[in-house]
Amino acid sequence: MEQQRTEATESLLVRQGNDNLVYNEEDSGVGVGDGGSVAVSDVTTILGLSIFVAACIAFGSGCALGYSSPTQSSIMEDLGLSVAEFSFFGSILSIGSLLGAAISGKITDLLGRKMTMWILNLFYIGGWLAIAFTKTPWLLDLGRLSLGFTIGNFTYLMPIYISEITTKNVRGRFSAIPALTLGWGISFMYVIGSFVSWRTLALIATIPGLLQLLPLFFIPESPRWLAKVGRDEEIEEVLLCLRGNKAHIFNEAAEIKDFVESLKSFSKEGMLNIFQKKYVRQLLTVAGMIILMNLGGVNAFAFYSGVIFASAGLSSMVGLITLAATQTIVGIAGILVIDKLGRRPLLLVSTAVLCFSSFLTGLSFFLKEFNLWDQGSPVLALIGLLMYTGSTIVGAGIPSLLLSELFPINVKGSAGSICNFMGSFTGWVVAYYFNFLREWSSTGTFFIFSAFCCANFILSATMVPETKGRTLEEIQASVSHSSV
Repeated sequence: MEQQRTEATESLLVRQGNDNLVYNEEDSGVGVGDGGSVAVSDVTTILGLSIFVAACIAFGSGCALGYSSPTQSSIMEDLGLSVAEFSFFGSILSIGSLLGAAISGKITDLLGRKMTMWILNLFYIGGWLAIAFTKTPWLLDLGRLSLGFTIGNFTYLMPIYISEITTKNVRGRFSAIPALTLGWGISFMYVIGSFVSWRTLALIATIPGLLQLLPLFFIPESPRWLAKVGRDEEIEEVLLCLRGNKAHIFNEAAEIKDFVESLKSFSKEGMLNIFQKKYVRQLLTVAGMIILMNLGGVNAFAFYSGVIFASAGLSSMVGLITLAATQTIVGIAGILVIDKLGRRPLLLVSTAVLCFSSFLTGLSFFLKEFNLWDQGSPVLALIGLLMYTGSTIVGAGIPSLLLSELFPINVKGSAGSICNFMGSFTGWVVAYYFNFLREWSSTGTFFIFSAFCCANFILSATMVPETKGRTLEEIQASVSHSSV
């Protein structure tokens, strides 16, 4: 078995040296022998449609995350909710997310990427309709729970699906799009929620789900999942849809089939399989990054940015619009450079700026508390929040991208469930305790966030490998080979 495993991984590591198989790095083309390389299109109509669905899903998740902030007073008044009842409504999203995260990997592996998207989209639309037409608190909470369940699953599903259908040349930039559109969804709720009723806002939030319904009929299943479940006859057809009808995709299909088959020969599936020595380093690295990202305050900044602006003496509406503009500019810049600069440089820059911006925000509250710079402290808060938001858009999606890249498909579901659950749990902890921490000390709260961001920088600098410019099979073979 060990010899089979070594041969399988080494064959992928040396494949580029084979005289009969060449990869054209410039255009990601694949060819055979002296016949030259046949260009494989990095972006086709079907691939673009698939990314559009992923972007809609992320935007919808952002709508769910941003919904409670602008609607609190009107929901409490219309339904006669107490503060405790509305707090439960807000927190039940996290409970649903925890439930979804815990089973996300297994559901996606069992049903497939596309079927899971169909089912979750129905949960998403149904959740918003329950909120929009409810007359009782229990239906309001049930709708919110349904939305949380979809978010917990989508957090794992989207980066996995995107990484499995894209070429190595564009995998990074397409995987970065959901982080940008999620931020747009949060900002959209904040802005539109100031002008419409909470029921109308819930109906508007169904639009991302409705926009997916038609494209879901046309987007393909992941070719790597098809190989995993033994539907080999469909792999080449799917790759032709994704790469273009004239593309020479037979070598890519063969590589996917061979690697998945080699995994079956030496490794069984199961939750405990992820704790084998060859996967522990990747698991600790990815889970550690996701946990530290949340403990660094990413959810606190997202959920309570309006409150933070007000506490710093700034207009909430102006601040939120400025944040949305920052997200767009920095997010697009990150999308354009991630496949050129690589994951590690962007992750290191992002975590370093997160550390500095959290410290800067804490410093602004310190100066305000002791009346040391009354005119300048709001400016520091604004700079800190804008820097933090921009860095989050660039760096927050990279751990999920690495999760999709570093683990082979036989353990990816288990790894995703564990990492996703830990991320959802720590995110809920920070969001729940943030107000208590602010009452204790706003200055201390953001200094604590800064310390966790610093720890994330150290982890990224010492443990994260570079994965740009390589296929998933090459990355996973390399990681497995280095663990032998």
